[in-house]
Parts: sequence; structure tokens; C-alpha cells
Amino acid sequence: MEVTQPPIRLAFERKLLLLSIDGLFPLKPLRAKVKESKKYLQILASVRTIGVVEPPAVIPDPQNAGSYLLLDGHLRIEALKELSITEVLCLVATEDETYTYNKRTNRMSAAQEHKMVVRAMDRGVSVDKMARALGLDPASIRRRSRLLEGICPEAENLLKDTSCAMAVFDVLRMMKPIRQIVAAEIMTGQGNYTAAFARTILVATPADQLVAPSAPSKAKTNTVEHMARLEKELIGLQSQVKAVEDSYGIDNLHLTVSQGYLRKLLSNGPVVRWLSRNRPEYLEQFQSIAEITALPTITPADA
Repeated sequence: MEVTQPPIRLAFERKLLLLSIDGLFPLKPLRAKVKESKKYLQILASVRTIGVVEPPAVIPDPQNAGSYLLLDGHLRIEALKELSITEVLCLVATEDETYTYNKRTNRMSAAQEHKMVVRAMDRGVSVDKMARALGLDPASIRRRSRLLEGICPEAENLLKDTSCAMAVFDVLRMMKPIRQIVAAEIMTGQGNYTAAFARTILVATPADQLVAPSAPSKAKTNTVEHMARLEKELIGLQSQVKAVEDSYGIDNLHLTVSQGYLRKLLSNGPVVRWLSRNRPEYLEQFQSIAEITALPTITPADA
């Protein structure tokens, strides 16, 4: 017996629609001082230099003909308003989904940013233009373009999709290739990609595995004592973490369940519209909880 599959419904209309910004109504209020954030300033710089790259997502307002509800792209719309631009091309959604867009965004790693910058430079885009478009200093663009100089391919491959800070590559560059690989494996194994952790690995690196070994110093002669002290502190920290593990786990479970419920609630367009009009302070708090991606790190003082 042949089973007939239901047709797949498109999430958006096939064509972009040029809409007046005055006819777009946001479903959620912007947080206080959002225009002072680095993210907003970068979006503003990008829109000013090259225009809107990713069209905002909207859906027709069922209660007001000719008006549209803004599902995604609130900061882009604010940037356009600040630049006195009155119209924008929009994606018109067919489903009243209000909270799923940014969840599907994959952030670029430092290595991916490097490749993007290098590719743009190869195509003739100037450093100054990229800096204006990204809201960055030209020196920062040049640093990104040289990020992987002196990094061996194996270490680069291990770190290419991680949240590795640019400063980590500066530290790795001080090591010889074989040590770079070991350092990258250690960071990957621990899930720790901070510059501080990379510098700790550098301190423990034998002189013959450094690109330019420094002259013996008091700091170098105390390396063994330093590592022993770090190990002792780590054992103490693990004991403190174990002491609060039970209550922390329960709290984490409660937060995870609550966050899942709020995300489902905020994906319901009518509910979000009602909250926005009647309880905007609740909506802001619900959004803050739903957007949590990681719990704060517990320090010994907190424990």
C-alpha cells in the first residue's frame, strides 16, 4: 500500500517584500541600553557600510491589514531607523514562530573569521572597508588576517571549530609544532580554550620545545613548584565543587525544565503578543531566562 506524503509547506514566501519600517511592529521590547552594546554598534556599522545582509523576518498582522509583526531582526531595524532609512526588504514567514531564529545561529570561530578575512582580502576588499563594516579597528582586521601564521596544520585542525580566543594562537606561536599539537589536544580534552590556560601550558613547556627559549630566570627555576601549587589548588577546587554538586545539580535540573517550558511558550505568537502588550516586564524576564546558554561559573568564594 502506497503511503501519500503530505506536501512540505514552506516556512517563508519565495520572494522578499519591500516594506515600510513604520509598518513593522516588534513583538518584544528592546532591553535598556541595548544601543550601547558592542553587538548593536557592530550591526550599525555593518548596515551603514554595506546595508542589510540578512533580511528581517516578518509575518502579516492578522488584526491590522497592511501591517506586519517583526519576528526577527529587531537590532537591524533599530539601526535602519537610526540611519533614517525608511524601507527594508523582508522575509515573510508563513508560520507565527517568534523565538526560533537565533537558536539556529552558529557562531564563527576565530579560525573561521581568519579565513573569511583572508578570502575577502584576496577578492580585493580593503582592510579599512572591512573594519568599517564590522565595527572594528583596522589593526584588529590585520591581526585576524595573520592569525594562523606559525600555527601547524594539525593544531589548526584541532582548534578550527572551537571557541578559541585569538590570544591563544599568539601563545601557541611561541611553541614548536609538536608542542602546539599537544597543547591543542590538552585544551580540547579539557574543553578549556582560554588564553590563561594556554599560558599555563606554555609555562610547563620544556625549553627545547619553544621557538625562542628565554634565558634561565627565577620564574623558570620555580616552574616545578608553580605546577605543584596549581595541582594542589585544583584538588582543593574539585573538593569544593563536589561539596555543592548535589544542590547545584537539582537547581540546574529545575532551570533546564523551566527554560524548556519558557522556550515553548515564547514560540507561540499570540502569547508573545499578549505579553508584549500587557506584561512587557514579564516578557523581558522570560526572554532572559530562555536565552541562557550556560550557567555562571562557580568560584571557590561562591562555594
